[in-house]
Amino acid sequence: MEIRPATVDDREPIRRVAREAWHDTYDELAPDTIDETIDDWYGDESFADALEEPGTAVLVAEVDGEVVGFTHGVVHEDEGDVLRMYVHPDHQGEGVGTALHERLREDLEDLSMNRMRAIDLASNDASRAFYERLGFERTDEAEVEFGDETHTEAVYTLEL
Repeated sequence: MEIRPATVDDREPIRRVAREAWHDTYDELAPDTIDETIDDWYGDESFADALEEPGTAVLVAEVDGEVVGFTHGVVHEDEGDVLRMYVHPDHQGEGVGTALHERLREDLEDLSMNRMRAIDLASNDASRAFYERLGFERTDEAEVEFGDETHTEAVYTLEL
């Protein structure tokens, strides 16, 4: 497995991984809502802008030349946020997410991060277990809208 910085050419493989992971994970979201969210978050312009944003790291994991996971993090002052972390369902449980997290943490610490937060839908038990294994604690929750529905997000924090 190779972890490397994402490029504009990774846009389609990243969208594919995100779409497959969301459809596999979030039963409570309508399929159209998932597709619209992925298209919005990973649109051509928004993706290119994210790659250029100061304090940002976007990484992909490749296995045999195929993108099987990615993460997107950003540092504001001394706090790093994991904005996205997805692994294709066919590659979950193989250490891809852990490898992405470790590299993201290294890259964000180089940007003076002292605390790391991750946010995911509270209904995602696999995400909760993943972050807890890495030492994160659930510290807060918030509300987010997808389509016309409101869902609860869990906020996990890791003090460094």
